[in-house]
Amino acid sequence: MIKKIELVLLPQEAADKGRQTALCASMLSVSEERIFSINILKRSIDARSRQPKIRLAVEVFVDEYAPVREKYSERFQFQKDVSKSAPVLIIGCGPAGMFAALKLIELGFKPVIIERGKNVQKRRRDLAAINKSGLVNPDSNYCFGEGGAGTYSDGKLYTRSSKRGDVNRILEILVMHGSDESILVDAHPHIGTNKLPKVVESMRATILNAGGEIHFETRLKDFILKDNKISGIIAEQNNSDAEFLSERVILATGHSARDIFHLLQRRNILIEAKPFALGVRMEHPQHIIDTLQYHCESRGEYLPPASYSLVNQVGTRGVYSFCMCPGGIIAPAATAPDEIVVNGWSPSRRNNPFANSGLVVSVNESDYAQEHSTPLDALAYQESVEQKSYQSGGGKLKAPAQRLIDFVERKNSSTLPLNSYIPGLTSFSLDQTLPKIIAESLRESLKVFSKKMKSLYTNEAVLVATESRTSSPVRIPRDKETLEHPQLKGLFPCGEGAGYAGGIVSAAMDGERCAEACIK
Repeated sequence: MIKKIELVLLPQEAADKGRQTALCASMLSVSEERIFSINILKRSIDARSRQPKIRLAVEVFVDEYAPVREKYSERFQFQKDVSKSAPVLIIGCGPAGMFAALKLIELGFKPVIIERGKNVQKRRRDLAAINKSGLVNPDSNYCFGEGGAGTYSDGKLYTRSSKRGDVNRILEILVMHGSDESILVDAHPHIGTNKLPKVVESMRATILNAGGEIHFETRLKDFILKDNKISGIIAEQNNSDAEFLSERVILATGHSARDIFHLLQRRNILIEAKPFALGVRMEHPQHIIDTLQYHCESRGEYLPPASYSLVNQVGTRGVYSFCMCPGGIIAPAATAPDEIVVNGWSPSRRNNPFANSGLVVSVNESDYAQEHSTPLDALAYQESVEQKSYQSGGGKLKAPAQRLIDFVERKNSSTLPLNSYIPGLTSFSLDQTLPKIIAESLRESLKVFSKKMKSLYTNEAVLVATESRTSSPVRIPRDKETLEHPQLKGLFPCGEGAGYAGGIVSAAMDGERCAEACIK
């Protein structure tokens, strides 16, 4: 007999398999000896009451054993030899590009990935230079390189995009390549930036072992076009030009590859300006968020560091938290030497003393439209704010920052609290860094949030500018059915950079969809 039931347990009980068995036996009116195994299907935290509970959706096997799980190597057909198969070019080795490559292998095609950045081992040195010296390599940083921005942006896997593809398939492929199996059951799955590089390396090995190719430190320079059809690309490799030929190109370059948007514009390939969001990183000591969410002085060892989700409407603008990182770190995510961009990430254990989140405001066409508008207006607006933040910070990637209450009350911060941003902060009025409408929308929303979550409103918190890479400010159009660019046959815009995804899982699913579409 197999029964599916829900258990509601105290945190310490949820960690006790014996307690789970006893409760299942009681609910099913059977003896504990008759329960052969319990599979957890879904796990979530319910912190709505004074006493947080763990909710477990479980599958209970009574008088029988659970079936042996099919091996991932048998479920996914990545063992093929596609070295001599028809090639498909993939521009970008982020989540969209890597999952597109894996899907192509299953379908019997040879993926050839072109990646401007370095592999994860070499990439670490450039990240160290960013944090220690403020030196940004435009081709190897927190956004560019093997695994894309996903490798060093926390590994949060929660998505609302379940209609776009098979979420469980994406999670299982990640487990196959080294992620912890907890991501298959947690309501808000998370890998951790410290573990993601090994997962990415394992995915690379799968692609190469099947006969695929990955060309690192190779930058897309131009498209080879003929009669409104794509026949290949020209890429800069080892200081010289190299041609890669294919009539199918998946463009998965991420939301920060500004040179690609300029290339498309220069080649008269249709692109569109797209609304995005802009704001700050807000950081609190983690214990404040724990106390607020769990209604206790100390969360104890059985509860994970707490998170939050904030949303408000100011006129026609949405203001919301984004990419919340409990026990996390604020990272310098600039892709050029003269800009400040901040992002956040957490290690797998989320055991750092601070919690940070993007707090951003929607940017509308009226904010960036010029008298003679172009598709790159939103991009130029984004870029100008990042450059202004760099000038305000004082160089070497020091970021302008202000204590939370000081910002709301328009006071200068004489000092700044301890924080996780390694390059360092500069006390600066964010009203002089952010566009007026963005600053005012943040200010009004923080007042609203303070009424709902009082301890969030504290000068122990710091606001750091600028959180600006929430999504791409450019959309590359594609046909809804074929996923092909409407005026360039053979080009398949894909993932976050093209405006069709918003995180690791949604980008991965979009990569798979584009892989399937491009071979039809």
